Amino acid sequence: MSGIPQVNINQLPPEVQTTINLISIGSPYPHSKDGIVFKNLEGLLPPQTRGYYKEYTVPTPGATDRGTRRLVIGQNGEIYYTADHYITFQEVI
Repeated sequence: MSGIPQVNINQLPPEVQTTINLISIGSPYPHSKDGIVFKNLEGLLPPQTRGYYKEYTVPTPGATDRGTRRLVIGQNGEIYYTADHYITFQEVI
C-alpha cells in the first residue's frame, strides 16, 4: 500500500469520470499537454521509471485556463487525482 488516501470515483467531481472516459477511448483531448509524461518530481506517487505515468487535465467549470485538477494514470491502470496541482493526491478506486 502506498499510503496515498483512496477515494471512490463517485465521491469526485463528475468531470473526473468524463476525463477517464476520454482516456479510455483515446479521444482527442481538450488540452495540448494532456497525455504527456508525468515525472513525479514531487515524489508523492510510488516511484516508477520515467514515462510510467501520464497526466491529463480534469476540467474545472468556469475556469479560464487548465485549472488545478489533474488525473495521473500509471501504465498498470492506477489512477491518481489531484485537485491542487500535485500538492496532494488521492488514488481513485
